[in-house]
Amino acid sequence: MNFPTNSPETDPVALLAAEWLIKRDRGLTAAEQDEFFQWLGANPRHGERFARQQQTWKEFNQLAQWRPEHSAEPNPDLLAKPALRRVPRWLVWGAPLAAAACLALALLWERPWSRQPLATTPVETVAQSYERRVLEDDSVIELNRGAKIAVHYLPDERRVRLVQGEASFTVAKNYDRPFIVRAGGVEVRAVGTAFNVRLDAKSVEVLVTEGKVRVNDAVRGDSLLAASVPGETPVLSAGQRVTVEAAPIAPVAAAAVTPGEVERLLAWKPVLFDFNSQPLGEVVAQFNRRNHTQLVLADPALADLPIVASFRSDNVEGFVRLLEVTSGVRIERSGDTITLRATR
Repeated sequence: MNFPTNSPETDPVALLAAEWLIKRDRGLTAAEQDEFFQWLGANPRHGERFARQQQTWKEFNQLAQWRPEHSAEPNPDLLAKPALRRVPRWLVWGAPLAAAACLALALLWERPWSRQPLATTPVETVAQSYERRVLEDDSVIELNRGAKIAVHYLPDERRVRLVQGEASFTVAKNYDRPFIVRAGGVEVRAVGTAFNVRLDAKSVEVLVTEGKVRVNDAVRGDSLLAASVPGETPVLSAGQRVTVEAAPIAPVAAAAVTPGEVERLLAWKPVLFDFNSQPLGEVVAQFNRRNHTQLVLADPALADLPIVASFRSDNVEGFVRLLEVTSGVRIERSGDTITLRATR
């Protein structure tokens, strides 16, 4: 296949721009942030190519958001011929590169943790910071800092023991092999669903965000949920949570949770912040809600500083480094507090 001159497949600048877009999406380290801005400032073409790759990325994100349950087919505009949509020629040739970039992003997202092999003997893991593990059956475990788990896959069931801390589980459907999480004296049984389990010294909290789970006594096998309908096995459904004693005695009632409460309870899981001229004061508040390290604005005038950037919510260091390099903000550190001051 012959590509046009300076197409993304043959243009090394476009390839580098795609790489930087992938790195920025998963969150740049302080060193990477410096290197990125040096690369942008080295040549005007670098910023131009980066902007083009961003546009391609947005096109693919729009298509990725379509699901069969939304409509019989995607929005025709997403699949229209480039000539009819007046898409620039670079975007047509950039499509294969963008698809490759999406694949590379998925690999980068999983790279720090890799895939956990199916285990015939328990495999223990202790999370030193947030970790995300993808098992070979495509189930996903997200570990809060300090969480400890042991994964034990058997022919007829998939078992995980939460030894300490908190973890979220997104379970791949397999009706022949239920997914069972044990925490203290509690067992959470699922087939294909998403839920969060937090274990402390006195209790176990289970929050369901998708589907349904059973919450049973790990020793006797009886349900720990109070039955709402006589004769039916009680389940915990999406938008509900329950807190039971680590050594449960009697069934407990499920409680409904609002979307805001779910967001607060799962704030330890990183998300992508995409700021578009958002005031620094609001940006700082968003980072502070999700991180142990707290940012403090020492100068009120900084609160209105517009921020245009994309960062993972746990990349506080990368963000403050960006402020140092691009906005001349002076940084002072003291323990878990970072104070931001305007340079005089």
